[in-house]
Amino acid sequence: MDQAGNILARSFSGPSNPFRIGVERAVRELQEAAALALHEAAVDMGEIAAIGAGLAGTGQPELREQMHSALQQAFPGAKVSVFTDFEASLVAAGEGPVIVLEIGTGSFAVGRDSHGKIWRAGGYGPASSDEGSAYDIGRRAVAQAVNEWEQSGSDLSLGKAILDKLRFKTWKELQKRASVAPDEVFPQVFPIVAAAADAGDANARELLLQAAADLSSLVGTVAEHVGPSTAPVLLAKTGGALGRSIFFDAHVDAALLQLLPKARLGGLPMSPAEAAARSARY
Repeated sequence: MDQAGNILARSFSGPSNPFRIGVERAVRELQEAAALALHEAAVDMGEIAAIGAGLAGTGQPELREQMHSALQQAFPGAKVSVFTDFEASLVAAGEGPVIVLEIGTGSFAVGRDSHGKIWRAGGYGPASSDEGSAYDIGRRAVAQAVNEWEQSGSDLSLGKAILDKLRFKTWKELQKRASVAPDEVFPQVFPIVAAAADAGDANARELLLQAAADLSSLVGTVAEHVGPSTAPVLLAKTGGALGRSIFFDAHVDAALLQLLPKARLGGLPMSPAEAAARSARY
């Protein structure tokens, strides 16, 4: 983004949640994303005046400070601001009461009432939350497939697709890898489930219907504080799990509108990354 706020380039790289993958790897991924954007925009790194990093996993003060320090070293001379992903999402939503539902590797709902008070549900990691996320869907899909194999000695079509596409020969091999690096396994199962659901697979659809209900529950927890269900609050969805399955997107929308029938359901007016960049300019 230039001094006037015009977007010069957008880029993507790998995961950057320091809580899940560590500070060192997270910074490497951010450096890669920055390098791609700078190359496309034909801008030298030394020209960067400010960096806004809206990152999952930085709600803990210690991790936020570690990421701030590491980014400052990686981009010397730039003013570094680190935001949580839900802080960036609220900025992206604009002014006024709003509820943002994040559906990505993890999941959370965050809301802001008419007085500016913020309420949050979920987003604390897979051990205690992340209901309805890509990680959660993948984990439950694997558990379902393993249970089916143990009971019948054979795999259903969804189980076969998971093993084939992730290139594991056996469930034991997959489970061994998942026990060491679950973030490299379970989120990768989600697009397989998404595609199977759109193709009509009953087991995949059951998993996504449960996920839609779980996500709606997160929103419901926040909505109790943001305003009555009859209020026309903005309900914005964001995250990498959206747009991967027509079936999933439709049932998430249906569950949310059943919960909040008067809500203005849609996407964020700008991306959280853009919001973080704009916030860093000031």
